[in-house]
Amino acid sequence: MDQKQINGGQKSPEEEQLAQMELVIGKIMRAGVLAALAAMIIGMLLLLVHPVSDPTDFPTRLGPLLVAVGHFEPMGWMMLGLLLLIFTPVLRVIVSIVAFAKIHDHLYTTITILVLVILALAIAYGYHVG
Repeated sequence: MDQKQINGGQKSPEEEQLAQMELVIGKIMRAGVLAALAAMIIGMLLLLVHPVSDPTDFPTRLGPLLVAVGHFEPMGWMMLGLLLLIFTPVLRVIVSIVAFAKIHDHLYTTITILVLVILALAIAYGYHVG
């Protein structure tokens, strides 16, 4: 006999919190992908209106990226879209850490923190090497 049968088909508080976490994570993933898509579309439209002479010349650091976006440079907007697409799963990991900690699941909290550390190290390495 499983827990649902014991509770008369009702979810436990932990199952309710996990269901809520899944909803929040789903919304974050959708919002991140839509924001990335919007930035890429803006970049492509800007590229059609103002073609660039060197499409390989794009901002690779955050400061120049923000300046390029502020000046409505096509490559800046497309790089912003890529950045949003890359950081959407990272935000998912952060939300998962909070959710697992909230339901006192220490094993998954620890594992997810380890995943975040690995992601952060990989991003920092790529930022400093690239």
